[in-house]
Amino acid sequence: MQRVFFWIFIFAVFGVVVFAVTREHGGFLNVLTADDVGAVLVRVAALALVGGAAISLFRENFAQALRYTLIWGAIALVLVVGYTYRHELADVSDRVLAELIPGRTVTRGRTVELARRQGGEFQVAADVNGTRVGMVLDTGASAVVLTNDAARAAGLPLEMIKYTVNVETANGHTRAAAVTLDKLAIGGIVERAVPALIAQPGQLKTSLLGMSFLNRLQGWEVRGDKLVMRGYP
Repeated sequence: MQRVFFWIFIFAVFGVVVFAVTREHGGFLNVLTADDVGAVLVRVAALALVGGAAISLFRENFAQALRYTLIWGAIALVLVVGYTYRHELADVSDRVLAELIPGRTVTRGRTVELARRQGGEFQVAADVNGTRVGMVLDTGASAVVLTNDAARAAGLPLEMIKYTVNVETANGHTRAAAVTLDKLAIGGIVERAVPALIAQPGQLKTSLLGMSFLNRLQGWEVRGDKLVMRGYP
C-alpha cells in the first residue's frame, strides 16, 4: 500500500506542474478552470487508490481477479453498445416477431409492414373501435367486412342493423349490413369513420380488410412476401 500512496503523490505533483505550465503558456488546459482540473486529479487519484487496493487484496490470486475484471468489463461494454443501438435492435426485434406472430406489424411512423403467412394470406391484427380483430387482406372486397362475432366484440349495435346490402361472395349471393367504424387502426396507421359491412351470422369465417380502408392510404404494395402500407402524414 505504501507504493500506491507514493505513486498517488507523484501523480498529484506531476498534475499540478502540468497544470501550472499549460496555464502559463496557453495550452489546451487553458480552457479548464482550476476547480475542473482539481476535480479530475481527485478522481484519477481515487481510481488509482482503489486499483492499488484491489491489487493488494488480490495479489495472491491476481489472475482470477483480472479474469473477473475482464468479464465484468465485457458485460459493461455489451450493455453500453446495446443502449447505443437500442433503436436498431428494437427494429430487428419487431421484424423477427412479425415473422413469428401472425398479424404482427412493423411500424415506422406512418409506414406499416407485415409478412405473408404460410398459407399465402396476409393476416392483419387490426384495432376496430378499440377491440383487436383479426383480418385477412382481400383486395377483391370493395369494403372492410366484419364477421358477426367481430362486430359484436367491437361494440357495434347488431340489434339495430339491417342486412340490406347485396354482396357477392365465393359462396354466391348474400346480404350484409352497412356500418361506419369510428376507428380502424393497423399499426401506426389510424383511420376514422371507415365504411364497412357486417356479415350475417355464420356466413364469414374471418373478417376482411378491403378497399374502403386501402383506398384511404397514401399507398400500399406487396413486395414479395411483405405487405407495405403507407398512411398520409
